[in-house]
Amino acid sequence: MQDTCKIAVFFVFISCILDYCELLFLIMITKSNPIDDALRPTGQIVTWDEKLSTGIELIDSQHMELVELTNKLYQACLSGDDDTVFKEAMSRMVNYVKFHFGAEQQLLERIHYPAYADHKRQHDTLVKEILDAVKAAGEGKSFVANNFVRTLKEWIFGHIAFTDRQYALYVIEQKRKGLLTDAQING
Repeated sequence: MQDTCKIAVFFVFISCILDYCELLFLIMITKSNPIDDALRPTGQIVTWDEKLSTGIELIDSQHMELVELTNKLYQACLSGDDDTVFKEAMSRMVNYVKFHFGAEQQLLERIHYPAYADHKRQHDTLVKEILDAVKAAGEGKSFVANNFVRTLKEWIFGHIAFTDRQYALYVIEQKRKGLLTDAQING
């Protein structure tokens, strides 16, 4: 029985790695130069894909909002006319990332997720990087908005595809065992 469980966990892990690699491949092939981006009719740098879904409605709706805000930040970069537009989009993104990370961390605490500390550390790292970039831009230091948006996109969606997928699998497994209910998940 334990060997069967180990094999099942191994295949779930391999499946996550393959999904993550597929996402990275999608990110790599969608990279383009600013001219290509300006010609892109939708002005979007990323679109929601159900493969990013955690199966937890609250978190998935917040992730969809992150997609929308990432695209708005990207569109602000493309406009290039008004620095204020970019700063407002950046401010909305920073505030929403903090809000989402807080909500996600509350969920992980509620479900007693064993890798909570590492997950929180990753969130803290991104928030620090974002705030450092905002501060640098505010101080007039060299800052390339378009590169920042691409980095943000890759970090956030890599995090969703791999790290968030891990807790989603934990939730599925705990529910299967009867150790976790929807009430616990949804607060």
